[in-house]
Amino acid sequence: MHYGITRSMKTAISVEDSLMEQADKAALDLGLSRSGLIAAALRDFLFQWSRSQVTEQLNRAYANEPSKDEMRLVRKLKSKLPSKDRW
Repeated sequence: MHYGITRSMKTAISVEDSLMEQADKAALDLGLSRSGLIAAALRDFLFQWSRSQVTEQLNRAYANEPSKDEMRLVRKLKSKLPSKDRW
């Protein structure tokens, strides 16, 4: 378990000059270092990506029609609900 201690890894990446220039300007405008901006962007991307993975898994799970056993269970449970009074 980590208690507020974060480790950093130095890495080298290749990025188009124009993209890095835009990143440098954004970092300056936001009061961040280049590394801080890239880390924040990567964190945000990974968060969004993980959410899309969960959504995709849910979509796959609910894409199938219910099985006959599931339909029988639903009918059984519905029959146990109190009937609606009709006036």
